[in-house]
Amino acid sequence: MLKFLYVLVFIFLFTSSGWAKDVITVYCGAGMRKPMDKIGRAFEKKYGVSVRYNYAGSNTLLSQMELTRKGDCYMPGATMYIEKAKEKGFVDYEKPVAYHIPVIVVPEGNPANIKSLKDLIKPGVRVILGDPKACAIGKLGNKILKKNKIYKGVQKNVIAIAATVNELVVYMCMGQADASIIWKASLLGTEDKTDIIEIPKEENIIKVIPIGRLTFSKHKKIAKRFVDFVASSEGKNIFKECGFTAYPDPKYKK
Repeated sequence: MLKFLYVLVFIFLFTSSGWAKDVITVYCGAGMRKPMDKIGRAFEKKYGVSVRYNYAGSNTLLSQMELTRKGDCYMPGATMYIEKAKEKGFVDYEKPVAYHIPVIVVPEGNPANIKSLKDLIKPGVRVILGDPKACAIGKLGNKILKKNKIYKGVQKNVIAIAATVNELVVYMCMGQADASIIWKASLLGTEDKTDIIEIPKEENIIKVIPIGRLTFSKHKKIAKRFVDFVASSEGKNIFKECGFTAYPDPKYKK
């Protein structure tokens, strides 16, 4: 009988510790959902820590963090947002992970015959862009247009803006516009619905995707371990599997 009670106590303690599993919260740009979901599962399997994600536009996430002052890690779509977070005192540890490469995307078959950025100013071309106040690709898309001196011309053809890059992908897969500027990796798996037009390096702006630990994290050691895991060879290989180019790469070295 006593032995049976010991077994029951052991089972209770074991299951209780299971329920008490550590959980970290990661604010992550919507464009990294595919690799980060996989990385979260791999991290939990390896370290027994559950990863809870909040996916949205990079700037939207920054606003949420400023309001709640909760969470453990921040992974925006471009370094500029980590810099903003550091200026606010939100990030105390960071690492680069991969590159975000903007491309022009058109519906399969390219019905509007788009061949370059300048074609986006042609009369009648329907363009959908990301919201610069919400997501990294929206802000960067505008910078690319300004760099090539076609911003005002393209704005005349913009029929809608989207809060996240994933929304842009859905719109383009449905043929809701003739062209958009989207992260290349976000288009993985849409080859039967979209076509990609590469933007020449001299016309493009390539961004580094970072991940950082938040200063108000209540799981400092685990959050650092997660940052290191994402930026490790294991994490970067998952990004490669999802169509990203891992950091560093000589091709994109400034």
